Amino acid sequence: MNQDILINTTAAETRVAVLENRRIEEIYIERQSNLGLVGNIYLGKVVRVLPGMQSAFIEIGLERTAFLHVADMAIATHSLTATQAATQNALPPIETQLFEGQTVLVQVIKDPIGTKGARLSTKISIAGRLLVYLPKESGIGVTQRAESEEERELLRKRLTQLLGEHPDGGYIIRTAGLNAPIEEWQNDIDYLKRTWEEIGSQRLKKTAPTLIHRDLTLAQRVLRDMVTQEICSVYCDDADTLAQLQEFADVYMPSTAQYLKLAPVERPLFDTYDVEAEIDLALQHRVDLKSGGYLIIETTEAMTTIDVNTGSYVSGRNFADTILKTNLEAAFEIVHQLRLRNLGGMIILDFIDMQDAAHNEHVLNVLQKEFARDRTRIAVHPFSPLGLVEVTRKRTRESLAQLLCEPCPMCEGRGMVKTTRTVCYDILREIRREACQFNATAFRVVANPDVIDMLLDDVAPHLAALSNQIGKPISLQAQSMFFQEQYDIILM
Repeated sequence: MNQDILINTTAAETRVAVLENRRIEEIYIERQSNLGLVGNIYLGKVVRVLPGMQSAFIEIGLERTAFLHVADMAIATHSLTATQAATQNALPPIETQLFEGQTVLVQVIKDPIGTKGARLSTKISIAGRLLVYLPKESGIGVTQRAESEEERELLRKRLTQLLGEHPDGGYIIRTAGLNAPIEEWQNDIDYLKRTWEEIGSQRLKKTAPTLIHRDLTLAQRVLRDMVTQEICSVYCDDADTLAQLQEFADVYMPSTAQYLKLAPVERPLFDTYDVEAEIDLALQHRVDLKSGGYLIIETTEAMTTIDVNTGSYVSGRNFADTILKTNLEAAFEIVHQLRLRNLGGMIILDFIDMQDAAHNEHVLNVLQKEFARDRTRIAVHPFSPLGLVEVTRKRTRESLAQLLCEPCPMCEGRGMVKTTRTVCYDILREIRREACQFNATAFRVVANPDVIDMLLDDVAPHLAALSNQIGKPISLQAQSMFFQEQYDIILM
């Protein structure tokens, strides 16, 4: 599989597109007005401890207080009782670990989304290209991409030889580190330790709540996390960004510098690879399949639902073949759309009903195989008795739609607007209400032209009857700038 990375940079934002075999699979956007927080380390102040929820609210200097759960805390071994230490995964109550007014070093593990504040952890992790350093933990972990336990054990021994018998903190060997030379491992260790020492120095100098360490820029994180042996090229359309990445690569990850290239200037980079068109399509509810079928993708606060439909596709030896082919094509496209749109949380897939259990198994196998390429943690559950597949995908940042869109001002995110007749009846009720409260001499209705037309036509007898009832004249004024549900009642 060939991968390319496109980095589009302007003064306002940085956008990254990840291509697999020249198809856009992932989009990342970082705007200067709303920089992501994941990875940032803060010196926070505890403002409230909630024993019932085993959580605490921490002030870190943002608009909303952040959230810390006891499961995300690094608990010192000496703070555990003998019973807790003997019980796997046992944790002491959060009220014994934190108190209001306490300062605590925390790291953002999930950006604020909607009305929810950032989620925090005291399990600090500092990522390098090949290794992740866990200064408050111990032991050596290995990426699950290592194929066997023998390989994992060999990697642990190799890292232990570099660290010595009593390393200060724990480490995780990343996928990019599996085949890296020993010199690059040592460079990564030196970089991670220097970063942790600088964090410790800043903590002593600053007062909570404050930012202690900002994570790398989006372009730098892409270079650190995504450039592997499968990458063909990393194209930048901005010379300054390219120079910064080359300098960063030369210091911290020399092996990645060879992939960096300046994109040709004949056409905008994202237009050359049709990324702009793909982004526009990713904001639509309907996704057409090549066979003639289609998906309907709906996202709410609680979950995302994806409905698969055959549409115009009717070929195949029989109807069961038609359904299977449509569902298989949908399975490939669903994984693509979830990655592209960055949809997370609970996701319900409503495939077309299949009577053959082997067909169900085939569709599930395709889903699991395709999801294996996803960098985000995924769980796929078998078909339910109702024929639904439940997928959970870890949500760590806003979806593409949340980044680029806002609720429709007409329907306020409902997806529907009131009919003109309903708005007319609302206006009649509002006039009656105002007439009871205020001693106006007359009323004027300012509304959308379609609403005014109905008030002058179908609803005219009701309007006249209301005018006679309240004993006041009612005049009408069309305002083309008003959307369908918008109106004003002016007291004269």
